[in-house]
Amino acid sequence: MVSSGRYLWNAGIFLARAADIVSAFETLAPEIVAPVRAALDRATVDLGFLRLDPASFAAAPSISIDYAVMEKAPNLSVVPFGGHWSDLGSWDAVWKEQQADASGLALSGAAEAIDCSNSLLRSESAGQVIVGIGLDNIIAVAMPDAVLVATKDRAQDVKIAVERLKAKGVRQSENLLRDYRPWGWYETLALGTRFQVKRIVVHPGAALSLQSHHHRSEHWIVVEGTARVRVDDTSRLVSENQSIYVPLGAVHRMENPGKVPMVLIEVQTGSYLGEDDIIRYEDVYSRGQGAKG
Repeated sequence: MVSSGRYLWNAGIFLARAADIVSAFETLAPEIVAPVRAALDRATVDLGFLRLDPASFAAAPSISIDYAVMEKAPNLSVVPFGGHWSDLGSWDAVWKEQQADASGLALSGAAEAIDCSNSLLRSESAGQVIVGIGLDNIIAVAMPDAVLVATKDRAQDVKIAVERLKAKGVRQSENLLRDYRPWGWYETLALGTRFQVKRIVVHPGAALSLQSHHHRSEHWIVVEGTARVRVDDTSRLVSENQSIYVPLGAVHRMENPGKVPMVLIEVQTGSYLGEDDIIRYEDVYSRGQGAKG
């Protein structure tokens, strides 16, 4: 196939009118159309985002557009591309594209190697150093919440690992440590059976919803900027190096009245620490009870 020059590699880039691709799915993969339409019909507006209904979308079969439609469609035209191309679809591809030394060793981030060759050592966190000793033909990637170690010829099998982690309910298989919200973002620094420590960053002028919790109390320590905090009927400004306690069941809100991002450390304690333990009373972003944060 390669030597004949009559075949092209599918780069996975498809151009089509929306009406044509919908029609193709209706004809060739109708089992996908119904749950996707239900997800769109039940979608909710979140500021500038349209969020599909996750339960409906989850009912759609997990299959690529290549297998579902493109391998069966009778009306395709193929255009060759002669430039350099890599879709970086695996860590092995990242190693190939990264500048390696004479021994085939590629380092990224806080990575150190001793007597290693033909390998990729990559750290995704400035505070986490990855060290390789005597490695050959290895992909090693250290992230804040997980570490991947595999031979280069098995790098594509990451998807198998993800499915196994999903089956076990491991959080990292579907969620990053940092969660973004309309008001800013937060990340979990430590998590135990009855406590959780978060770093919360609130944009200037932004505010979290007015809310309460059934199962947890919270301690807030401001480390940058100033927070305006309401706890039940009391409102006060909390500046750097100051803290405030939010008792279990108290109606509370946090907002940033300043011109710079406000950063605080939140310590949660209680019997249940899930993000769905929120009773929402008011929200400047018009989110419903099911929204997080």
